[in-house]
Order: sequence, then C-alpha cells, then structure tokens
Amino acid sequence: MEREEGRIINLMEPGHTGCAGCGQAIGARLVAKAAGPRVIIANATGCLEVYTTTYPRSSWEVPWIHSLFENAAAVAAGMEVTLKAMGRYGDVKIIAQAGDGGTADIGMGCISGMFERGHDILYICYDNEGYMNTGYQRSSLTPPGARTTTSPPGRNSWGNVTRKKNMPLIAVAHGVPYVATATPAEPRDLMRKVRKALEIEGPKYLHLLVPCVPGWGIESELSVEMARLATETFLFPVFEIENGVITRVRRVKERRPVEDYLRPQRRFAHLFRPGGEPVLEELRQIAEENSRLEPGPAVLFGA
Repeated sequence: MEREEGRIINLMEPGHTGCAGCGQAIGARLVAKAAGPRVIIANATGCLEVYTTTYPRSSWEVPWIHSLFENAAAVAAGMEVTLKAMGRYGDVKIIAQAGDGGTADIGMGCISGMFERGHDILYICYDNEGYMNTGYQRSSLTPPGARTTTSPPGRNSWGNVTRKKNMPLIAVAHGVPYVATATPAEPRDLMRKVRKALEIEGPKYLHLLVPCVPGWGIESELSVEMARLATETFLFPVFEIENGVITRVRRVKERRPVEDYLRPQRRFAHLFRPGGEPVLEELRQIAEENSRLEPGPAVLFGA
C-alpha cells in the first residue's frame, strides 16, 4: 500500500465485483502491494480482468492493459521492448498475469516465447484450477477427480481424469532464473517472492494457488483455509527454484490427510461415494510425491 497525503492507497482498490472470499482477489491485491506503484501490468481476459475493470471503473492504481485471453505474455514483451526503444526502460517493472487457462492452455505459446527470448518480465499465474469466468470448465491445471462442467462425474469417469500440468517445471526447462509457488494463506511469503522476482533480471514465473468460491464449491470464509490446507496436505507444494536449483521448500509442521482438503469442496464430493477410492488414492499418491520435494536440482521434481 502506498501513502498519499497521509492516506493509505491500495494499488488494487476495493469496490470490485469479485465474489466474496475470492482467493484470486486476495492474491492480486498482495501482488500489487508488493510490486509497488512503479509497475505496468498486462492482464489476460479472465475473472481478474472482468471484476476489477467493469466499465467505466477500474480497481487498478497502476498502469494496466487488458490483453486477449492468450497473449498477456506477448503484450508484456511488447511493453518491454517499447520502453527500451524509448530509452525509458528501468523506470518501471513489468508484470504479465493470467489465470490457469490463459497460462497453461491457450497462453502457452506466448509464454514460451517470452521465456525463450529472455524478456525481463514477471509472469504470474493465478491458478484457480479451471475456467471459472466462463462456467467452471476444466483446464490443464484442474486436478484429478475434480467436477467441472466439462469433466462431470458419471458412468464413465469420476471427474477430471488428468493430472495438473507442471507449469513451474516447464518454466525451469526454458531456463527461467527464478520460479516459485505461493498462496494467499501466507501473504508475507507471497509478497517476498514478488519483490525478489522483480529484482532479478530476465523472465520470472510465480504460480499462485487461488481458491475459487463458486467453482470449488466452498463457503466464502474458507478460501484462505483451503489454500493453507492445499499446502499442509502437499497437494500444492510451496517452493523456490533459482537457476534450475530448488533452494527453498515450505516445511509443514503437521501434515494433514488429503481428505481434510477435499471434503469441504463440493467439486470433490462424489469421491467420497462408493467407487471413488481409486481417485482418492491417486490424490494421496500425488501428495506423497510432493512431500519428498527437497532442495537440489529441479530436474528431479516431476510430481
């Protein structure tokens, strides 16, 4: 938050139309607070774009541009080269941000290009594990067993049948010097990572798990708790990777069973009916794999 004549200014102001308890809104406000006013943001189409910029108003107190669903990374790259051509590069930092669909699906090509060319941009993925703005469809970051409108449980499946795409490892494979994960349940950790990333030259990737109240089928007051449980069950490991080496891993004092995370979410309710045990076991196995994450070469991390 910035101060103006003694008044505290949020760089993402309240009054937007996001759902009560929206994990993405909490995460985005923390990102803006950590980044400070000397930043330009390219924001892909999606929930965050819609509820923060309902015409004719905007919640953003920094320069902000709405890109298409798939090309926030390309627009941000254009900002960078333009500022360099104008001799003004260095005055501000550039952030590109999108949801999981705009990142791991239709935005993958533009992100890969941004990484490969080495643009000095922080890319942030707000991962709510589905296309929540358009009706709760699955994305390639939807976890196994989750109910979405395009992966409904029924006679032929128990919800989504694929594992989450490993976007942090994909960023590492591009040679991105700083890659990290975080959640709004640990605001200081999230903000520290934003500030650290912005101090590093070159492309950076930050992956935030941000619970979606209607899409996940949770009560609005539980979004932060769900983010915390995702980490404590190891279904969402929190770590940092610098120059291809895992340097920090969030330690969990008391590991929680995956059921503690899954039961409050209506999108997983069907897994607790007769026949759902194999999918529950798969989720337990994913958590077990994530729990083995240790500092060292990131090539060993494939869960």
